[in-house]
Parts: sequence; C-alpha cells; structure tokens
Amino acid sequence: MTYPKELKEYPQLEEKTYPFRLFFNECREAKVEQNILFLHWHEHFEIIVMQEGHAIFHVDSKPYEVGPGDVIIVPSGGLHVGYSLYSGDIAYVSIVFHASLFKDRNQDSQHEQFVAPYLNNRFQFPVKPADLNPACSCYYPLLQAIIAEVRSKGPAFQLVVKNQLHLFFTLLSRSFPPQQLSERHQSERHSINRERFKPLLEYLEAHFDEKITIEWAAKFVNLNPYHFCKTFKKLTGRTFIDYVNLSRIHEAERLLLESDLTVTEIAGKVGCDNPNYFTKLYKQYKGITPSGARK
Repeated sequence: MTYPKELKEYPQLEEKTYPFRLFFNECREAKVEQNILFLHWHEHFEIIVMQEGHAIFHVDSKPYEVGPGDVIIVPSGGLHVGYSLYSGDIAYVSIVFHASLFKDRNQDSQHEQFVAPYLNNRFQFPVKPADLNPACSCYYPLLQAIIAEVRSKGPAFQLVVKNQLHLFFTLLSRSFPPQQLSERHQSERHSINRERFKPLLEYLEAHFDEKITIEWAAKFVNLNPYHFCKTFKKLTGRTFIDYVNLSRIHEAERLLLESDLTVTEIAGKVGCDNPNYFTKLYKQYKGITPSGARK
C-alpha cells in the first residue's frame, strides 16, 4: 500500500469525459488498529464498499464501523482515515468520482431538484446511509454492479458506471430528500474544525524532519493545548503524538522501499535523530525492524 506525500490528493481518474476511478484496496494479514487508509481529503466524492474484514473509518471527526457489505459515503472535501478492527485480511473498493461526471444532466429539472443539491455540496448524504434507513441497503447491488463493470471493462462500461452511479444517488435522494435534511446535518458538513485542521495536517505531511510539539500545533490552529488534543483525537481517531509517529513511520517505509538511503539517514529525514529509537518505533508500528523491512 502506498501513501500520499501530501494530505490533499488529486486522484488520477479514467479520463476527462468520465471522471471516475475505482481503487481496489487490500491489506493482507492486517493487525488490529493498523492504518488501512491514510488520512487525506480531495474534491471528489468517494464511496467505500467494504468487502472483507472489519474496520473503522473516521469521516469529518466521526467514527463509522464497517464490515463486509457495508457502504460509507465520503463527501467532497471530507477528511477521512481508516483503521483495521480485525486481525486478518482487509479488502475494500473505493469508488471515486468528480461531480462533473453528471454535468450533462444540468438541464434536467428532476436532476436539479433531487441529485444536484448533493453534488453541489449544499446537502450531504449520511456517511453510512443504511444506519439511518435500512432500506438503502437495497441500493447497494448497484455498487457491486459498478465494480463488476470496471473489472470486465466491457463495451461502453464507462457509460454504464455513470448511469448506475446517478441511479444510486437518485435513489438515495428519495430516502433523504434535500428539503428534509436538518440544519444540524448541514452545519456538520461545514465543520469549522475540519477546515481549521487541514493546513496543519498538510504541514505535518511536508515537514517530517521537524520537531513539532503539541503546544506549537495548538497555536497553529488557535486552540489551547487541552482543546487541541481533544479535537485532534476526535478528528483523526488518534492522539497527536501517535498520528505524528505513524506519519513518520509511513514515510520511512516509503523511503526504505524506494530509496538507497541508509536506515540512519532515513531516521534523520523523518525527525528521529536517534537511530535506536527509530528502530524501536518502526518495529512498534510495523512489527518488523527497518532493516528487516528493506530485506
């Protein structure tokens, strides 16, 4: 599994005419609390279809437990991260698409009334729709059909995927009509904490070698240390120190596999001046020493 060097991702989609792509994610022999989806955000929508194992995804500060067959919807711009709840194999499919996929429907009054409000981010579907309305699970076979279309890549499969995605959103809008959504859901969509923390998280991803304290990070987002730690844990599912360490170890893993730098040099690049401490930290998160990972 590879991880983005920056928190904001720019997914490489199929083509400009059909801006979507499916990512088939697998993590074999995952450990409990292992990171299976690195914290990031993008301007695209993402539908996560769980296929194997059990995990917890945090979307805009809220945790959602999922198992095989469960579906969660990540809104455009939503911060999301995932961890395993299960010792064993994890597999899920991410259906990623941009709202412009349906731009040719903008003259359709029914589309404008029922689907466009979600694509334009004026409203947001529940992240885990079936929890609020179990009938939504009846729509999930559409997502499995999309996965099958992309795997087989038959004639005009892009058009089939586009139409099935639109049908999925249309049916969801029946269950959650835009005009009936509460103001509470709208306010959650525009969480000030999410927007406040994005620059900090991007900074952390670009400055692995710096010594960043809780006090400095709290000042960065204009919070006192107590409220900073509480909000950070809610947002990411991890403490600030744990998150920083995990980010550094992911970067170290990338450097071990993709560069010829020595273990000591890699330790310095991810902010660990003591190579022995770096080895101990790496083994704590990865279950293997840096030299063992490289071999």
